[in-house]
Amino acid sequence: MSITHPIIAVTGSSGAGTTSVTRSFQHIFRRDKINAETIEGDSFHRHDRAEMKARMLERMAAGDNHFSHFGPEANLLGDLENLFREYGETGRGKRRHYIHDADEAKVYGTEPGKFTAWEELPENTDLLFYEGLHGAVKTDDVDVARHVDLCVGVVPIINLEWIQKIHRDKSQRGYSKEAVMDTILRRMPDYINYICPQFSRTHVNFQRVPTVDTSNPLIANDIPSLDESFVVIRFANPKGIDFPYLLSMIHDSFMSRPNIIVCPGGKMGLAMQIIFTPMILHLMDKKRRAR
Repeated sequence: MSITHPIIAVTGSSGAGTTSVTRSFQHIFRRDKINAETIEGDSFHRHDRAEMKARMLERMAAGDNHFSHFGPEANLLGDLENLFREYGETGRGKRRHYIHDADEAKVYGTEPGKFTAWEELPENTDLLFYEGLHGAVKTDDVDVARHVDLCVGVVPIINLEWIQKIHRDKSQRGYSKEAVMDTILRRMPDYINYICPQFSRTHVNFQRVPTVDTSNPLIANDIPSLDESFVVIRFANPKGIDFPYLLSMIHDSFMSRPNIIVCPGGKMGLAMQIIFTPMILHLMDKKRRAR
């Protein structure tokens, strides 16, 4: 953690909805004129798209059917921790971009599925913002979580997470439902060992719970909408959280435990704005005072 160079991380599984949460943070950064540098977790994968397919085939031939992007072997977690450490100490560090599609290829001049070259972070940024799979990861070799000043977990219940992933991968990546399910099953050991434990290290978790039947995610024709959901918001440390204010500002919300507030899904964006704006401004105030 760092007062002068704070780090915010949004972490969640593939299909969890971290991109939507990131947009809420970007609204706050833009509105309050905060110069945040964004790091995508995909940029710290160890292999590009073609290399990853080759490594997976090699592992499968050797009898390992669970090699995945969720685990430490497929990622540069040491480099990610080094970036967080260096940024916290100096406000500097190195980053690169992973190119997902043709549109990004036009922007960065690199083929889809490849990485750009490593480059220095811009100078004089206010904070570092990370979105990806491993913002709160801890293994025997690395501890990324200890460098993060504000860590947010995005954790829809697992059936909803699967529905969102199936629909996204089918519509945006052209995968079949069977191929997506093969990916989910292959990742399951790493999901349990490396993704789930992170949500016990986050400061705030957002868990979307549908109010419609998602008991068989494989046959769902639609992703349940926000209005067909509740959002369970868990604070690791409720000290200093003004729950009466939150309840008054977020219509139809209620508390289910002393550190948990539940709100209608359609209010999730508003809840994020109300909860995180003062937290971010507090980080910025501490930063200014330290200087």
